[in-house]
Amino acid sequence: MAEADLTCRSCAAPLSQVFVDLGMSPISNAMRHPDQDGQAESFYPLRTFVCGVCKLVQAQDVETREAHFHGDYTYFSSYSASWLRHAEAYVAMMSERFSIGPEAQVVEVASNDGYLLQYFKQRGVPVLGVDPAANCAEVAERERGVPTRVGFFGEALARELVAEGKSADVIAANNVLAHVPDINDFVEGFRLLLKPGGVVTVEFPHLLRLIEANYFDTIYHEHYSYLSLLAVERLFARHGLEVFDLEELTTHGGSLRVFAGHAGAHGAASARVEAFRAREGEAGLDDLDAYADFAGRVRATKRAFLKLLIGLKDQGASIVAYGAPAKGNTLLNYCGVRGDFLDYAVDANPHKQGLLLPGTGIPVHAPERIFETRPDYVLILPWNLKDEIVAQTAAIREWGGQFILPLPEPAILP
Repeated sequence: MAEADLTCRSCAAPLSQVFVDLGMSPISNAMRHPDQDGQAESFYPLRTFVCGVCKLVQAQDVETREAHFHGDYTYFSSYSASWLRHAEAYVAMMSERFSIGPEAQVVEVASNDGYLLQYFKQRGVPVLGVDPAANCAEVAERERGVPTRVGFFGEALARELVAEGKSADVIAANNVLAHVPDINDFVEGFRLLLKPGGVVTVEFPHLLRLIEANYFDTIYHEHYSYLSLLAVERLFARHGLEVFDLEELTTHGGSLRVFAGHAGAHGAASARVEAFRAREGEAGLDDLDAYADFAGRVRATKRAFLKLLIGLKDQGASIVAYGAPAKGNTLLNYCGVRGDFLDYAVDANPHKQGLLLPGTGIPVHAPERIFETRPDYVLILPWNLKDEIVAQTAAIREWGGQFILPLPEPAILP
């Protein structure tokens, strides 16, 4: 599709202003088996735009949702201890605040391996997960007893669930709204599935934090949208939903959790919502000029990251990567970092071990590999899990090993 034909996935206005162009990149979770090494991979333009009308930042479509989420999906939420703690705390908060008990119905959209719903289930609350990745759904049901509907959530599936008596008191949707190409169909599904007094909570990395902290690696093909409260409220209003409260979260470098319901069902917006609207207004997020200089800062960070790695390699240092997240693949491919810089990567997720990172071909091993080879530096690709990773691998300091954090500015941790 030519740029002149691009329209906003939220409000359908023409798109013309580029937010940042990260060049050609593979699908970020399209890891390959070693026997595929040397075979051609598909690369696509990783170009994002900002809508001049509703201010939704969004990627140019290059692949279908089926290409990203399928029966061989390699991301499993339960391999992060900190994310499990986050999920358990959410369930405790929701249960207390909204009196969620055995008479309620909780539905999670993008429920993955049952990481969150297991905690509602432990409280005797009826749960249902919805996820398009059949392998994740199978793990949720087998290991955690979480019933899961395999499919893409939207208007059609919501109507099916309502007909089956699964209207929801609570809909949870964590880090999924950004992954949806047709976000109007998706949010319409919320409206249909949610009971009149029900609550939908949506968590997403906040666009303002992405801009302020230079987290450009969170841009990848699996993410269709990059969300602000401003853009989300305009989207929800189109479907008769209102945000009545929010929380700021530290997850993913800075996220929002918005609480929404049917228009008028939960009263006026809280002071926290009003304050955050003002904050986005002061940052200029309703003005296209606020988005103009991001691309230049991204290019400068690329140069600084490469300068750091080149300097270390010129000194004869060995460098490996911890983690094989989608964001890490954006960073490595955009910066051209391959096996000439990194000996290998490790990841705690056994579903990623033994595979090759997309685009770069870097092999992924179990974390124990670090202690077998004793590298000089460990590059932390999932920087949002920095504290967890440093704690797990602190023993590298016994041989003088150090950690590298790529963003917001490339640095060697003290």
